Amino acid sequence: MNNFSSRTLWRLGYCARLLKTNHFRTAASNTSFPAVCMLLAQHSGRIPGLFVVVKKNTYFTMPETLEDKTNPELYLPHPGVRGMTLLNREAFKRTVVVPALKVQKEIVHSVLKSLKQSVLQRPGLKRVVEDPEDEDSRFVILDPHKVPEFSLGESEQQVLKQLNVPPEVSQYQLELTYENFKSEEILRAVLPEGQEVTSGFSRVGHIAHLNLRDHQLPYRHLIGQVIMDKNPGITCVVNKTNIIDSTYRNFEMEVLAGENNLVTKVKENNISYELDFSKVYWNPRLSTEHGRIVELLEAGDVLFDVFAGVGPFAIPAARRKCRVFANDLNPESYSWLLHNCKLNKVDTRVKAFNMDGRDFLRGPVREELSKELPLLKEGQKTAFHIVMNLPALAVEFLDVFRHLLVGEPCSPAALPTVHCYGFSKHSDPARDIQERAESALGTSLAGRCSAFLVRNVAPNKEMLCLSFQIPADVLYKRPCPDEAKPASKRLCTSQDSSEEKALS
Repeated sequence: MNNFSSRTLWRLGYCARLLKTNHFRTAASNTSFPAVCMLLAQHSGRIPGLFVVVKKNTYFTMPETLEDKTNPELYLPHPGVRGMTLLNREAFKRTVVVPALKVQKEIVHSVLKSLKQSVLQRPGLKRVVEDPEDEDSRFVILDPHKVPEFSLGESEQQVLKQLNVPPEVSQYQLELTYENFKSEEILRAVLPEGQEVTSGFSRVGHIAHLNLRDHQLPYRHLIGQVIMDKNPGITCVVNKTNIIDSTYRNFEMEVLAGENNLVTKVKENNISYELDFSKVYWNPRLSTEHGRIVELLEAGDVLFDVFAGVGPFAIPAARRKCRVFANDLNPESYSWLLHNCKLNKVDTRVKAFNMDGRDFLRGPVREELSKELPLLKEGQKTAFHIVMNLPALAVEFLDVFRHLLVGEPCSPAALPTVHCYGFSKHSDPARDIQERAESALGTSLAGRCSAFLVRNVAPNKEMLCLSFQIPADVLYKRPCPDEAKPASKRLCTSQDSSEEKALS
């Protein structure tokens, strides 16, 4: 089986499991910007015969110099905007011909209700306009793609007959302006034909975050202004200018439109966070995953968050009355973590650290586990969870768990559970991340782990979460039977050295 088929089957299997376990949710703060809409016209194709017989001598009869057919571009902005790099809203004005139905003003509401499937639906456009020749009449604007050849269907004509409305359809010159077009329609009209309009954007508070392609960069300021115009509440648009490869997981960005204010407030799973988007990592697409992990925790459990960021795992866990140890190497993330703990009134339940992940595991995590695990009594329900959300590198940190503790192993049920995130471009991503984890731990996880597909990051690139309890023979170093005797001590050291080599 080739890589494409294998990957496709794996993802189909994952989707089936996802639906079965009710994990399919949509992130509230997540705002997508698809490049798939081609106006109302694309839903029904071309409409032949624009010019038909209409009532003569009316204000709405159009001269025959106009084009004799509608086409899928009927509602596109003026073609002269193609190639525009500096937004000129006036240039988007365009007059199009649409069908209209003359009715008495007293029954306009009834007509709208009866013909709701045929009435024009465009942002900012009136569906009912005055008749300049008759103050007692109104014109109901119809959708030309629902009323082909400017003629109503038999069912619509029957409805009008019951309302005593003449079925004749008039032509109306409708002026479209910048305000009437959707953002994707504007960008499709501006960018070179055949090129992708945009790859989407994420909303982080008042900020729209873009990842523009190279061919879109000459139009980046226009794109930013359009997104800000068409999305209420967006007052700043930024574009990422490099990949997340820095020590602190943040990236350089360019402000394309709006205010240069990147300190924002977001809400995720009913919890508020404040952050400086230019200095810390935040991804609204991980909202569902944050919630999934937190749902695994019970009051009294202990969470160690190795790469905590501004607290999207730590703070909701603390609100569930868990004890939390949260760490991040980035001083800015650490500062905002402390701020958000106070903001959400959980600062007494969260111990925050500003350390390298390895130092955090070998220091506070080792110390707490060494103290707590021996005290657990049979049947005690306290669980220990270690979250490692640094997908690019987290698997490489797993070797820290080799002989992290010294002493007799605790009961199997009390062994800490690790949730380790990683990226994979393999045809079988679950197997790939498991094998890499096994290599770092020096043991097999077959039958002892589960892989959860978090999201598709890019074509052929998945983000996964591998969850497993750390095997006792990995976590614990066997104590020397009699450290008082030098010979015995040397024997013990020799045995431990052999075990280390075997694990390697």
